[in-house]
Amino acid sequence: MTTLDRKLNLAQATALNMIDMVGIGPFVVMSLVIQMMGGPYFLMAWVVGAFLSIVDGMIWAELGAAYPKAGGSYNFLKEAYGKKWGSLMSFLHVWQTCIQAPLVAASGAIGFAGYCAFLLPLSPIEQKIVSGTLIILLTILLYRKIQDIGKIGIAMGVIVLITMLWIIAGGIMHHTISNNFIPDGNIFQSPLFAAALGAASVKTIYSYLGYYNVCHLGGEIVSPEKNIPRSIFISIFGIAILYLGMNISVVSVIPWQEAQNSTFVVSLFMEKLHGHTAAVAVTILILLVAISSLFAVLLGYSRVPYAAAVDGQFFTVFARLHPTKHFPHISLLFICGAAFVFSLLFKLSTVITAILAMRILVQFIGQAFGLLRLHSIKSRKTFPFKMPLFPIPVIAAIGVWLYIFYSTGKDFMLSGLVVIFTGIVVYFSVFGKKFTAKTDSQSS
Repeated sequence: MTTLDRKLNLAQATALNMIDMVGIGPFVVMSLVIQMMGGPYFLMAWVVGAFLSIVDGMIWAELGAAYPKAGGSYNFLKEAYGKKWGSLMSFLHVWQTCIQAPLVAASGAIGFAGYCAFLLPLSPIEQKIVSGTLIILLTILLYRKIQDIGKIGIAMGVIVLITMLWIIAGGIMHHTISNNFIPDGNIFQSPLFAAALGAASVKTIYSYLGYYNVCHLGGEIVSPEKNIPRSIFISIFGIAILYLGMNISVVSVIPWQEAQNSTFVVSLFMEKLHGHTAAVAVTILILLVAISSLFAVLLGYSRVPYAAAVDGQFFTVFARLHPTKHFPHISLLFICGAAFVFSLLFKLSTVITAILAMRILVQFIGQAFGLLRLHSIKSRKTFPFKMPLFPIPVIAAIGVWLYIFYSTGKDFMLSGLVVIFTGIVVYFSVFGKKFTAKTDSQSS
């Protein structure tokens, strides 16, 4: 039987993680976050995103090192909730992935098309053409062996670092504005500040998502028990430093009052420092960064329906691997096809919030409770990576995720619950007999 190849080393896995995290997100949400926070305290929203990534990353690191298989959360949820409920929870994750993974890719493509307007004015229809064409080109680029994907990921990672470091260096060398990023202690008592911080953190956390991409590729990572945790934490700490540095750099040159109203704030920042040619150059780099992120997103998520199908918990057509290149080509084509359609239908701000609301309950919170359950029934030796101060990081992650879920708003919370409910209906309609059989076998 054809299987996935373990060919991705630590450098390649980390590069794929980092380019997944740094897409168009941090460049297009920067002004939104400043606007929501209404002042220099916007940096706190980026700190909240970093904190949540770290504590949640510990959960992913423990599970990824213990269960290094394709599909990431699909396997984690199945293992964590046992025979009776594990199949339902893992199916719900796959069900959500088939909706939210294309949304993630569509959000990047929509943001890419919008940012292209700095270089060339585009009508709404032309922007849709650009976003749809980008998804098609990425599908072609991903249609190859995993070892070739790893090499492409390294090259894209270099582009990400060059872009971010250029922006940070520009602010350090030319700063003219001093900002106080440390808020007065009394402000934390304001319910308005808490609401603003929650809404702004929804946007920043979107920009951090992807630190777990290596877990989706668990079946293709060399020495996964070591490289998965290392890749996760190198990615999180590295990207957090770059994000904070970039934000501080920009508002040290452009007043936050001006930056909050700019769609192309980073490009305008570079134009102010070095002129229009430099602004064009950094815009092109930002667009290449967006392409890199979408490349990693589509790569990682294409493994989730595949893993479930191989396990008999999803439609069998998704279990097919390419006969010579050994990658799940049907799953990839489905995710990319849905992303193409979504990129033509939705707006960026709506997609960003919907992505988080849809995933939080099953994937992030469900996974955190699942790890607590695993620790109660399995030996500590089961986990090659052991998080410090367990279970405090898990409890902290659950608390922050609940705060973020509430901050998405009633409409998006309801939409997330609707997706879960429809998934439950589909599961019992298609796989109900398997669930009944497992329940009966346990009771007997």
